[in-house]
Amino acid sequence: MPTPPKILRRTTVATSRLFRVEALDLRFSNGCEVQFERLSGRTDGAVIVAAVDDDGQVLLVREYAAGVERYELGLPKGVIEPGESPEQAALRELREETGFGARRLQALQMLTLAPAYMQHGTRVVFAEGLYPDPLPGDEPEPPELVRWPLERLADLAARPDVTEARTLAALFLIRERGRA
Repeated sequence: MPTPPKILRRTTVATSRLFRVEALDLRFSNGCEVQFERLSGRTDGAVIVAAVDDDGQVLLVREYAAGVERYELGLPKGVIEPGESPEQAALRELREETGFGARRLQALQMLTLAPAYMQHGTRVVFAEGLYPDPLPGDEPEPPELVRWPLERLADLAARPDVTEARTLAALFLIRERGRA
């Protein structure tokens, strides 16, 4: 495995309410020095919840996605608040977005999006043993709950309103986990 480059300097070049852009001056082991930019986020990360009910249906939510200016169907997700474990954050997000709690939660793999440019990771959390347990959320409008049979994952992935990579990756991980 190669030796990671040495960070010579880290500079904030822009900030917003949600993001910070950092410039990293790096020196690689071969002596090459370059500057990379990245979106730097919260160090606590985020969770995405793959909740499967007793009938083998996954709970999805339809909510507005400002980045693509349309409604998207995806898994419940959100930031891990300071002091929360991934399981605690997943349970809170699940209750807020779907109205269900879970008796069993298991944090699985970490997913990244564009790791060359973003310092953000999302932990996949598998949830089962679902029961009604709503919690008020922070969404501007209540998300629409949609149940989808996990065995029809290919049909879900083909829909034009299901494009978020974390949702698709988490669902494929959960489906493969059940086959093992």
